[in-house]
Amino acid sequence: MSTELFSKLLSQNYIELLEDNEYYDVTIEVGKDPNVNIFRAHMNILCYRSPYLRRTLTSNKKNDNGVLSHIKLPNISPEIFKIILRYIYGGIISLNRQEPSDILNTLVAADELHLKELVNYLQNYLIENNSEWLEQHFELTHRTSFQSNSLSELQNFCTNLMAESPDKIFKSIDFTSLPEKSLISLIKRDDLHMREVEVWEHVLKWGLAQNPTLVSDPKAWSDDDFKSMKNTLQNSLPLIRFFSLSSKELSQKVRPYQKLLNQQLYEDLVDSYMDPDSVSTDNILLPRNIEIIDSKIVNLSIILFISGYISKVEISKFSHFRELYLLYIPYKFKLLLRGSRDGFTPRKFHESCDNVSNTLTFIKVKGTEEIVGGYNPLRWESSSSWGKTNDSFIFSLKNNDINNAIISDIENSTYALNYYSRNGPRFGNDINIENPNSQNENYNRIFCKKHHYKKKIRDSEEDFSIEDYEVFQIIKC
Repeated sequence: MSTELFSKLLSQNYIELLEDNEYYDVTIEVGKDPNVNIFRAHMNILCYRSPYLRRTLTSNKKNDNGVLSHIKLPNISPEIFKIILRYIYGGIISLNRQEPSDILNTLVAADELHLKELVNYLQNYLIENNSEWLEQHFELTHRTSFQSNSLSELQNFCTNLMAESPDKIFKSIDFTSLPEKSLISLIKRDDLHMREVEVWEHVLKWGLAQNPTLVSDPKAWSDDDFKSMKNTLQNSLPLIRFFSLSSKELSQKVRPYQKLLNQQLYEDLVDSYMDPDSVSTDNILLPRNIEIIDSKIVNLSIILFISGYISKVEISKFSHFRELYLLYIPYKFKLLLRGSRDGFTPRKFHESCDNVSNTLTFIKVKGTEEIVGGYNPLRWESSSSWGKTNDSFIFSLKNNDINNAIISDIENSTYALNYYSRNGPRFGNDINIENPNSQNENYNRIFCKKHHYKKKIRDSEEDFSIEDYEVFQIIKC
């Protein structure tokens, strides 16, 4: 067993050593004319605290004639180096009175000296305490963050900000000056708040800026020009959600650049409008998820699929998600209940969902990739009665794949819903989720059998356990 004693005193002792002019063996020239200072320090401490200084000092060891080692750090200002030197010696850094610009410069200097602990601390400090300043000085922040792979937290902050407010950010910076790494990290995001045609136009604009000899009109491009542009955009093109574009956007915005695309991809794009059912969705990037639903169970593809059924939009293998996406999906999904967050008791369900109409339930079967659920246009209640409606339906899916989905409409509308107080969201006798003995204990009887709905949605009629379940209120936009 070891005990840490006098840590504050030890830190203070090292600060005193730094300020002592008697035992130093290294001099460090910091800054550029006319702002240059000479600092005195100790080789052993610098070498063990900074990998960068260790390498530098190794090649500048003290000569046998007694001349001290001397190194230069022209990229760091004396004011910033003084802060860092106190951190190196005493593990102390005080930022309360520092301007955000000085903290950012300290971060850059700490990164140059490979002070990993300090780099991580300063990134998080800036994001937590100076986010407004970082946003106001976004171009500087962004340019700084991508100077080093070590500044990943700051990079993520910038990418998140661009995804949330692309119009605002793109107006404040020269978009074409973004490093490719930054461009890729942005356009690969599902939550990028831009229409896909705008993403495509910005990528083209960026590509043109990297090829200044190309004219803007693709009609004037030679085959070699297309090859150059395609090479520039080779990492960006696979991230464009081309199948989310409208036919007009495809015709006007993509067709002039079709030589940039793989021939089979372009043919599939055209076919997706002429014969949607002929196109497989297996390798197609789904539309970006613009904060449509906060779900731990289902993805955007399923939401589009179910939304189409509720809206009575004709469902096909492919066209349904494009049509609904281009209309921005006519619903918002308000989370009322999540079992893993709120509990798995009948009482919690009724407290959260009673008297709320137009709800959608998703139930994840434990130990599988299977989901069952149902839509209730009526209000849930705590009673011994049945809910009567012609508009409810139930469904099941496997592996988040809509191609194997089963949707079953109500057959006997008198028994569409069961409102018993010891039930959860129970659809007829076809989806049973209940605890027959108590409202306050977790569900202990869950199964699916065909009774009042038209189709059997599960192969097995045996009881199963649930991994999680969610109930959303559907609100018409």
